[in-house]
Formats: sequence, structure tokens, C-alpha cells
Amino acid sequence: MRSLCSISAEALVSHPRGAQQSLDSVAHNLYPLLFRASFLLEQAEVTRALVGRWPLEEFRLGVLLGPSAEYPEDLRDRACRACLEACVRGLADCVLQGGSHRRLQVADLTGIRDVQVQQCPCGRTLGRWGRTELLARTCCELQAEPQRAAHPVEVLADLFVTNGNFETVVQALQPIGPAPLRLHCPSFRADSLSPGQLLRVLRLAGPGTLRKLEVVHNVRLHAGHVQQLLTQVGFPQLASLTLPTKAFDAPPAYAPTPEGEDPLLASIAWELGQMTQLTELSVAFSTLTGKIKTLLSPLRTPLRVLDLANCALNHADMAFLASCVHATHLEVLDLSGHNLVNLYPATFFRLLSQAAPTLRVLTLEECGISDTHVSMMALGLSHCFKLQELKFLGNPLSARALRRLFVVLCELPKLRSIEFPVPKDCYPEGTYPQDEPAMSKFDQQKYNMIAEELRAVLLRADRGDIQASTPLSGSFDPDIQETSNELGSFLLQAFKTALENFSRALKQME
Repeated sequence: MRSLCSISAEALVSHPRGAQQSLDSVAHNLYPLLFRASFLLEQAEVTRALVGRWPLEEFRLGVLLGPSAEYPEDLRDRACRACLEACVRGLADCVLQGGSHRRLQVADLTGIRDVQVQQCPCGRTLGRWGRTELLARTCCELQAEPQRAAHPVEVLADLFVTNGNFETVVQALQPIGPAPLRLHCPSFRADSLSPGQLLRVLRLAGPGTLRKLEVVHNVRLHAGHVQQLLTQVGFPQLASLTLPTKAFDAPPAYAPTPEGEDPLLASIAWELGQMTQLTELSVAFSTLTGKIKTLLSPLRTPLRVLDLANCALNHADMAFLASCVHATHLEVLDLSGHNLVNLYPATFFRLLSQAAPTLRVLTLEECGISDTHVSMMALGLSHCFKLQELKFLGNPLSARALRRLFVVLCELPKLRSIEFPVPKDCYPEGTYPQDEPAMSKFDQQKYNMIAEELRAVLLRADRGDIQASTPLSGSFDPDIQETSNELGSFLLQAFKTALENFSRALKQME
């Protein structure tokens, strides 16, 4: 229930002109309440005016939009374009107009959540890439203005850098002269950059204080680049690291020692071991056969998040995972793309048993789980009482097997989301397809009927709080959604370059 103060704040900001004229007479401790009301009602003019006159030493967006006694509703999943642009423009107004009387010292713009269904009434959102572009461009514009600010404002922002905004971000991070806004980066995501561009921008982004680094998709790294990144840049405070596909592939002309050792991988692992706060590691789609012990043994802190999807693990890798210190601390685990229950049933279920007390999210997509494995899966999952999400798309399970599994899943008290495969009953002759185009060609009517039966299983167990779905196009990724056009252009250019290299090689052979 909202308080009288919040209702009054909304009434004031509902009249933008009057609200802006009244700001000089408003008590400073009411600014956060008015800001939240302006954001809720999408009164961008008032939002900009409030930030432009911000009377406090700190402006922390995530805190201002989070639940409070006055406003129990959480607004952090409202990435409203108009309001976020107003925040940045207001910040520019603040440093230009404030002079020596300005109190603002820190502007923390982190905390916004980019979700699939945005709650802002206007429906126009500004994603992480757009926020990075806007903030970087604003920093560059302010660098060209006459300097009136007595001291710069420290700005914290989660940056998303691609080739499309690379130059602007570099200029914002490396001003030639005094800068009214000093950009700092607790979280950094990179896509569609060359290895050289990545190294350059990370050196400027304050790697000493970076907490989360995501290098994804179209940043083409090999193990040599990864070693260079970790040794030359260094990330002493890093807690979360994501590396792109094939990041552990050997560089050209590199070969392991005659004894079969891999000094390059050992060097990378040693560097990871120097990160005393690292608890999240994602290295999906890298070939790490027989290398997991080398990679994870030097780590000083137990991992809470581990993504080893499609890493071609063998029995030795699984045996190490099942017995290592990380197993009893894992909260998020992805082992997709491995035939676990056929090839390594004992070690896999030992790992699951070790992780059961802490595991919140488990992903086992395309793991060859069939009807004959349902009893084992049910037994293994029955002890995962903290499990909140289970994803097992791409496994050849029948409707009958899914119903049996759902009965067991109903017993997990924390479970809220299940992503299950299209039952093999929905395909011709009950044969499960082996390629993605064929997987999308199924009997939709039969699927709908089975999905209703599975929902009925949940409802009979009074578990209507569990959302069950089959997202054929994969989980929602707001960053890919926002930069899809640039990613497409990057892929086309890469394909063109590959064809040119192939043609050149053919001519040389002739």
C-alpha cells in the first residue's frame, strides 16, 4: 500500500510545469521520492529537472528505483527510453550549471534490468548498448564544453561495447583534457570487436575495479589472446568471467609439449587463480577435453556459477568435477551438449548429489536424456530442494516420460521455471530429429495437448507457481536483441572475408 507521501509526489509530478517551478522550495530529502514518481509516470521533463538540480552527494539509480517503504513496487525492470535519456541529460545539466555549489559526487547508473517484457507504459526501451552509446556521447560532448565544474562527477555504468560504439566509448574513457564526467565500469560486455580493440578498451575501462567481464559471440579469441588479456591487463577484483566460443583453442603454430602438457592453458589457469574473488566462470563451446582439472584446480575461491556447455568433456573431467571443491558450492550449472547419463552416469549423479544443497539453476540441453533415464533423473533431482530453474530442451523424451518427471519436479519447493523439450510423440513416427530445421517441424496441435496435460500435472499438485515452456528460439537475450543488426553485418563481413581467403588459397594452389 502506497503512503500519502508517494501519492502526493505523483500528484505534483503529474503537472510538469508546476513541478519544475516548485523544485527550489522542495526539501532535499524529498528529491528521491519525486524522482521515483516521475520515473513511474514517465514524466521525462521532471526527471531531467530533478537530476539537473540533484542536491545530494550521491545519485544511485538502482537504489532509487528499487522497492522501498514508500514504494513497494520494483521499477528496475523499466528501461524506459525517455526516462533514462532524461537521467543522462539531467546529469549533463547538473555538471554544467552546478559550479562550485554542486554537491553531486557520484552518479551510479547501474541496476537497470533488461527483461523480455518491459513494464514501462510507453513501450519504448533503451537497452544496455543504447545506454552505453548515450552516456559515452554525452561524456564526449561535455569534454568540449568550457569547464565550470569544481570537481568531476564519478559515473558508474555497465558498458556494452561493439564495433558500432567503440570509438565513442574510447574517447569517453580517455579524454584529452579535463572531463566533467569520469566514467567507471563495474561491468563490461564486448561483442563484434577485434582482439586488439578489446585489449585497448579494457585497458581504459579501469580493469582494476572491474567486477564482471563478458566477452561474447563475435569476438574471435584463441588461447593466446586470452593469456595476453589476463597477463597484460589484469583483473584483480573480477568476480564473473565469460569467454566466447573457441576461446581455449590453440593459436596457430602452437603445439603442446611432448609430454602432452599445455603450458598455455596452465598459464591461463594460473592467472585465473590470482583472481581471489572469481566465483562465476563461463567457457561454453570451447574444446576442453581432459583439461578441466588443469583449468579449475588453481582457482582460490569455489565457483558458484559454472558453464561448460558443449566443451567435449570426458570421464576424467566429470570425475574431477564430481570430487572438486567447486561441486558443493555450485548454484548455477550448465553441462549441455554432453551425453551424461549414457557415458558418465555415476560421476554425473555424484556431481548432482554434491551440488544438490546449493543448486538453483540447472541446464542439461541436448544431453541424450531419454525415457529410460527418467527414473535416474527423478532420483537425482529429488534432493535439489533449492532448485529454481530446470532447462532440458533437446532431449528425446516422450509425453509419458515428461509426465513422470513433472510429478517429481512438483515436489521441489523453490522450483519456478521448467523449459522442457518438444515430446518425441509430436514428430513423425516418434523419432527425435537430429538437426535444428527438423526440430521445428512438429505436430503443433499434439504439442499443445501434451503441454496442457503437463500444466494439469502442476495444477493438481497445487504448483501453479511453476512456469513450464518450450522456447524453441532459445532463451531471451536482451543484448543480442538490441544489437542484432550490427551482429548480422559483422557475420556477413566475416563470411565474405573467409570466402576471399579461400579463393586466394585456391589461386595459390593453381
